[in-house]
Amino acid sequence: MSGDHHGGDAAIAARVRHVEALLEQRGLVDAQELDRALEAFLARASPASGARIVARAWVDDAFRERLLDDANAALPELGLTMGGGLQEQRLKVVENTAATHNVVVCTLCSCYPIALLGPSPTWYKSEAYRSRVVRDPRGVLREFGFELGPAVQITVWDASAESRYLVLPRRPAGTAGLDETGLAGLVTRNGLIGVAPV
Repeated sequence: MSGDHHGGDAAIAARVRHVEALLEQRGLVDAQELDRALEAFLARASPASGARIVARAWVDDAFRERLLDDANAALPELGLTMGGGLQEQRLKVVENTAATHNVVVCTLCSCYPIALLGPSPTWYKSEAYRSRVVRDPRGVLREFGFELGPAVQITVWDASAESRYLVLPRRPAGTAGLDETGLAGLVTRNGLIGVAPV
């Protein structure tokens, strides 16, 4: 997306570093332990985790139903969790169908399921995406090269500090011969956000 703003990220990073320094000076946080925890979290945080979730849902209808009903309860079946922060966030999985398409945004900042998708893309945090996808989702999807038919209803889900969303894309045609690992290889981070087909 055009109009990405990098200055906001730098200001936030500076504030976070200032708070970290204060906590370290007061002996409330061990800098090395904080670094180890962050590295361990980021080592597990990858779009591959989200792709595994989708692939399992495509091959296991019972898992798909549990995932759509209560994603937080279904994730441990794959060894995954929404934990990693101060509190576990609620994950809602929304399913694309022939008649409906889902797109995820955080209109206030950049809330995003990092534990399942890895660090968010720059465009996701941009003011241009955050404001426009709510007003003109079809136009934004066209900018990503994704054209939906006029009969397809688009729902935009607004993430928050407590709730995150993940899109369950439609399984591509012609993939009946693929196993779960092969299917996971087809799933992209943009597909899990809803700005690209799979």
